[in-house]
Amino acid sequence: MSQVNWNNYACRDFYDELLEAPGKPRASADELCNMLARFSAEELAERKTAAEIAIRTMGITFTVYSEGAMIDRAWPFDIVPRIIPAHEWRKTEAGLKQRVQALNLFIDDLYHDQKVVKDKVLPAEVLAQSANFRPQCVGINPPHGIWAHICGSDLVRGGDGTLYVLEDNLRIPSGVSYMLENRNVTKRVLPELFASGKILPVDDYVAQLYDMLAAMSPRPGDDPQVVVLTPGIYNSAYFEHAYLAQQMGVELVQGSDMLVDDDDVVYMRTVEGLRRVDVIYRRVDDEFLDPEAFNPHSMLGVPGLMRAWRAGKVALANAPGAGVADDKVVYAFVPELIRYYLDQEPLLPNVPSYLCMFDEDRKYVLDHLDELVVKPANESGGYGMLIGPRSTKETRDEFARLIKENPRNYMAQPTLALSTTPTLANGLPQPRHVDLRPFILSGPETHVTTGGLTRVALVEGSLVVNSSQGGGSKDTWIVEVDEHAADAAEQEGV
Repeated sequence: MSQVNWNNYACRDFYDELLEAPGKPRASADELCNMLARFSAEELAERKTAAEIAIRTMGITFTVYSEGAMIDRAWPFDIVPRIIPAHEWRKTEAGLKQRVQALNLFIDDLYHDQKVVKDKVLPAEVLAQSANFRPQCVGINPPHGIWAHICGSDLVRGGDGTLYVLEDNLRIPSGVSYMLENRNVTKRVLPELFASGKILPVDDYVAQLYDMLAAMSPRPGDDPQVVVLTPGIYNSAYFEHAYLAQQMGVELVQGSDMLVDDDDVVYMRTVEGLRRVDVIYRRVDDEFLDPEAFNPHSMLGVPGLMRAWRAGKVALANAPGAGVADDKVVYAFVPELIRYYLDQEPLLPNVPSYLCMFDEDRKYVLDHLDELVVKPANESGGYGMLIGPRSTKETRDEFARLIKENPRNYMAQPTLALSTTPTLANGLPQPRHVDLRPFILSGPETHVTTGGLTRVALVEGSLVVNSSQGGGSKDTWIVEVDEHAADAAEQEGV
């Protein structure tokens, strides 16, 4: 029976999350790698099958859209976890809190005095052409001055081991339910490794989410009525909507389940009659949230909801208009926004970026399309991108045309040597590229998930980790290790 031989693991070309070199696990991954090395290929296959059965039994699914059809698929999961040492994570956590604090101040500024534009920190044309700035939100003061209550910031590790922020998701970030379920499945499949107590827990997220939402209630003296607003069963993230509502013990509602009365109060229809709603965790896009204020044809929202929010009779998370900061062009200015609003140096670096709205940057991008990743400002899910090194001349020509037609809508970044981590393929661990989406809750207190959702490109050599385009996921372990031993290893150059 063949077994895992880490000496044969080809991690030489990229920074690997588990191994420093072939046959040499990192300090945080030593116990895991040693245990996997004792497994035969047959034993690994049995654990993988056990995970697949658990996922089907637990009903963990996601929806993909293909050729006009909607398909529910079992969540693609790899049993080999991604590991980050706790001492590194504490620095990352501090950087994420700093970043989201600055972004919330930025959003609040844009809907009030716009000092950041007047002081020429953010070019006026960036705001003027923002697809997600909502004039309907001007002058509104959400509870605690917070607009992006739930943020998912995507992190990637470059070839030198540095963690970079790739983008910030502040509209309706998704994926946290899969982070939680990945842990539940991993505990079933690799229970031996949780006995040591070195793996930090993630199951406090739901309680923290509920407490944050409840603290937003306009009736602080009463037991708040919190609901999760979903577009319905055909939404790709419906599993998550239902999961979070069930875990928090709150109602899952659709727009048709609620109304706004003449008193500007939101009510939920129940068999006992109307019940007041205090806080709405909404998973419906801005433009469909209220047909009175946005798209008049929307059947997903609640007529008058913006009126109720403006009157302070209901709290919304995330606040409408928060997506003004969820823009890949605004992303390039976040380090300056941190300096401007907090008078601090950024703790986490951005990926170097080129903004096509600037003549010099645009010329460079057009001359190097075969080397760069080009992204539209407001797409998500990995759609609408050009990955230069893997593109055809026809595709590059099309992107050149799009950039010239609407330069504000495009930015570009170098193709990063994304870190890898062992992933089961053909029965044995092989390196696959990964990213990481931690979730940050902003309320009276700020909380960052212990790790986050690690997404993995299951196809060899691919950099696309999105589940909608064939990616999968892993459990993410934040592991307590001896910091002195880890520092000594770094000084030795490993």
